Amino acid sequence: MNPRKDLKVLIADDEPSILMSLEFLFKKEGYKVLIARDGKEAIEMFDKEQPSILILDIMMPNVDGYSVCAHAKTKYKDRKPKVVFLSAKNKESEIEQGYILGADLYIPKPFSTRELIKKVNLISTDIN
Repeated sequence: MNPRKDLKVLIADDEPSILMSLEFLFKKEGYKVLIARDGKEAIEMFDKEQPSILILDIMMPNVDGYSVCAHAKTKYKDRKPKVVFLSAKNKESEIEQGYILGADLYIPKPFSTRELIKKVNLISTDIN
């Protein structure tokens, strides 16, 4: 029995190659994968599907990842998703901003997909 089979992960990034590779990897790990190509689409998908985990780029068209995170963390008081930022923004102040907004992980780009999966699997163990 795969403990992750009922967990939905929303991956939001405006880079098609990142979306494709992460979608493949997370499906392989047993997650149900949702895709958004910008922040506006990510918010709409979050509200509709209520995923347990969000993997967010910060610099996206329409709405940035910080705003998506803030929306997700305040939308449902009793069911807050885990948030992982994947971003080229790697200044200390930018990383700190991500954690202030409620990120569970902040992973600078470029990143190791193996490490990302390992870290997401770890934070997913305490999702009810």
